[in-house]
Amino acid sequence: MDLDIELKRKVLKYRSVTFRALQKVGFIAEPGTKEFEIAKDYMEMAQNYYNDGCYFQEKGDLLTALASFSYAHAWMDAGVRAKILLGTDSDLFTLP
Repeated sequence: MDLDIELKRKVLKYRSVTFRALQKVGFIAEPGTKEFEIAKDYMEMAQNYYNDGCYFQEKGDLLTALASFSYAHAWMDAGVRAKILLGTDSDLFTLP
């Protein structure tokens, strides 16, 4: 199998999955609580890593793009597992 083709396929897949997760994830924590501030931080990190992935993909740095999309998704998964973010789709999140 051609590694470049496989890398391109994975980048497209994980960009799409991470984008869908960003659209579906929500907050469980109530505004004004410490948990809400932590959840906001998790989502900011997820969005920043997603944006980085898009940047690196456009620059042709596909390995770094894939890592960035993976990190973005991991921040959301961690928030869902910690029960400060709401993710109900088991195809997108590792549910608690």
